[in-house]
Amino acid sequence: MTRYIAAIDQGTTSSRCIVFDRDGAIVALDQKEHRQLFPRPGWVEHNAEEIWSNVEAVVAGAMAKLSIAPKDLAAVGITNQRETTVVWSKTTGKPVHNAIVWQDTRTDRLVRDLGGTQGQDRFRELCGLPLATYFSGPKARWILDSQPELRKSAVAGELLFGTMDSWLIWKLTGRHVTDVTNASRTMLMNLRTLQWDDTLLEAFGVPRAMLPQICSSSQVYGEAQGVLQGVPVASALGDQQAALFGQTCFATGEGKNTYGTGCFLLVNTGEKPVQSKNGLLTTVGYKIGAQPAAYALEGSIAITGALVQWLRDNLGLIASAAQIETLARSVDDNGGCYFVPAFSGLFAPYWQSNARGVIAGLTGYVTKGHIARAVLEATAWQTREVVDAMVADSGVALSMLKVDGGMTANHLLMQFQADVLDVPVVRPVVAETTCLGAAYAAGLAVGFWPDFEGLRGHWKKSFEWTPSMSAAERGKGYRKWKKAVERSMDWTGADEGA
Repeated sequence: MTRYIAAIDQGTTSSRCIVFDRDGAIVALDQKEHRQLFPRPGWVEHNAEEIWSNVEAVVAGAMAKLSIAPKDLAAVGITNQRETTVVWSKTTGKPVHNAIVWQDTRTDRLVRDLGGTQGQDRFRELCGLPLATYFSGPKARWILDSQPELRKSAVAGELLFGTMDSWLIWKLTGRHVTDVTNASRTMLMNLRTLQWDDTLLEAFGVPRAMLPQICSSSQVYGEAQGVLQGVPVASALGDQQAALFGQTCFATGEGKNTYGTGCFLLVNTGEKPVQSKNGLLTTVGYKIGAQPAAYALEGSIAITGALVQWLRDNLGLIASAAQIETLARSVDDNGGCYFVPAFSGLFAPYWQSNARGVIAGLTGYVTKGHIARAVLEATAWQTREVVDAMVADSGVALSMLKVDGGMTANHLLMQFQADVLDVPVVRPVVAETTCLGAAYAAGLAVGFWPDFEGLRGHWKKSFEWTPSMSAAERGKGYRKWKKAVERSMDWTGADEGA
């Protein structure tokens, strides 16, 4: 009898494979980083073939650590960086261009042109999303426009489009599919029919012939070949929806915040999509087999953990990401310094693609310790803005925030998050909820776990941070943050592009 479920987490900076046992506990893990390519300011790319090679390596590595073979796995699930876009040849299997990463801003002028006189909300009613450089549809259009022969090949069905889930499933099984959560991030899927929409395809200039089949998040797409020979590939979820599922947010009103390269707060809104009036995204939360889809409201923040990496790699102020907490604790506060990391524009709740990063409030008093503290505080303040928008849309005050992701290991950040939200912040025992969600969905598809209630029984609290900041201090800090955000806006003009 198979004893384990594997999950592949293809993320923005690395690929991981985690193996879980029947209790949802981690029993093996392997991880490998891939290169970040920056060919021009505002452009961010990945090599999709390098990523596939890394995925093969980490899958083999995780199984080797546990001394198991594919026959010991009941299924494998996939979770992925969502809007990152790959176009590849159906015949050769080779990408025709580097993958364009979700952070990339090269489609800035294109999305402005698509908005026309109606602006960024032109397609929101159909797809739940504002026009922004973030999403996959404009990236696919850009790739097709980049070389004259590509569009002709795409119309003929010779090219395939997909996000990273589609790329990996195709490499594993030879099938060209995606799930509803990833499809909902393209701007090409109708949010209510859960199918590709002709109006959207025509507007964005993306041929239907190159699109994958849209499937549920939890079903068997096919059997893997190669390193996972014979294992059912049984789930796909965009990383943030996977974390929502891994945090067992199965009821309307339950939500979570994931702290990774970016920061993503999702709240389950039930079986009907809720249109936001406060800058949030309406998205598909998950769809299990033939059951109705569960929808979610999402607040997406582009740069959080990536700012710590920038401090390490570009400025050299720290040697490792973990060192930022020690550096930030060398001072008592931010020294009046605020860091708005609008490297890829501002995401929720502003959706200002022409914003750029700023450090405000600098004086001769500020040290690298103050800057480190401002870097961490930026994540918490951005989350506060998203929570305020969630409350405005839902009318329900937040009573607790479930958190996960790598940055939750930073106690200074999590305490500051509780302080600026004025609610408890709670981390589960298994903080790798993105992989856990993909594993849960795959396990449900093959009967490894029977139902939602069984999964709920696995969730246990690991740590809780409670607020200790005065209302006056919280209010003053938030006002300063808002002033800094205003100074980041309108940095690039319509004639400058990214």
